[in-house]
Amino acid sequence: MAREEKAIFTVLCLISDKNGNILVEDRKDPKWPGVSLPGGHVEPNEPFTRAAIREVQEETGLTMVNPRLCGVKQFQTDKGARYVVFLYKATEYTGSLHSSDEGEVFWVKRNDLQNYRLVDDLEEHLMVFETEDLNEFYYEHENNNWKVKLF
Repeated sequence: MAREEKAIFTVLCLISDKNGNILVEDRKDPKWPGVSLPGGHVEPNEPFTRAAIREVQEETGLTMVNPRLCGVKQFQTDKGARYVVFLYKATEYTGSLHSSDEGEVFWVKRNDLQNYRLVDDLEEHLMVFETEDLNEFYYEHENNNWKVKLF
């Protein structure tokens, strides 16, 4: 049995302020449209935490300070690679907020998220970010359907 597999690494980041707001991005990508959290792909040989800081800075203008790895999401792609999303969160940041080509970024009260068109599975992501007893989001193929499993 092979011990190596092809993998794709990405990051997704939850940034919150002291007023109960979280930073979201209204994505322009037609493949995954809606309000989500900032993030993106890890470059080859790039540390995961550095990728999280870089992606947030590129998409929002903010630089996360002391981001904390709080979970992981994973699933198998149609081409047999493991798609891994490292989930980071931070409450400290510097810089000035601005949008990018990825989408418009803005602060929103956590309880007001239901008023927006959200990307698929954002609520499950938030459960992992916000629940101390959860640290993994896994898509499992079951009876020809994808099922979300939270661990």
